Amino acid sequence: MSLVLGLLSHTLNRVLRYSGLRRGCHAPRHQAMEQDKALEVYGDCRGAVGGSRVVPEGEAWDIIRTIRDPEKPNTLEELEVVTESCVEVHEIGEDEYLVIIRFTPTVPHCSLATLIGLCLRIKLQRCLPFRHKLEIYISEGTHSTEEDINKQINDKERVAAAMENPNLREIVEQCVAEPD
Repeated sequence: MSLVLGLLSHTLNRVLRYSGLRRGCHAPRHQAMEQDKALEVYGDCRGAVGGSRVVPEGEAWDIIRTIRDPEKPNTLEELEVVTESCVEVHEIGEDEYLVIIRFTPTVPHCSLATLIGLCLRIKLQRCLPFRHKLEIYISEGTHSTEEDINKQINDKERVAAAMENPNLREIVEQCVAEPD
């Protein structure tokens, strides 16, 4: 099973990397730069009335906490890959939010980090009950190829290409399925 997951992760990385949709820009290297860029693109609401709402943060957290690890029988919460503090939600318009997730792989060379990011994106896209823009990042300094992975999991075209692969789609579906 571990070998199959490793091969699928490798395939996902290749599909995303060589999808022909490479962009000229580089992913931001620092957390503050990432957030500033996101707020610049989507609007800075910190000064607005109601700035950040706790309700959407709680909703986003409740959605991602039950995602299963692709390799282990645990949830991402149990493995501390995601924590409640890794979820940020900023209001960017009337009933529209910027959701920023920062996750921490269990080891700096985790071969499934891209797959975990893909699972986070797919489940949030399907389950968030409000209009949103998603940005998902590996926590700074926690993975050897974080810059590349951040680019991959935030590129809609690469994510769509990855989800067209039936083997990857099956693994994602298993990971994001609600526990019984």
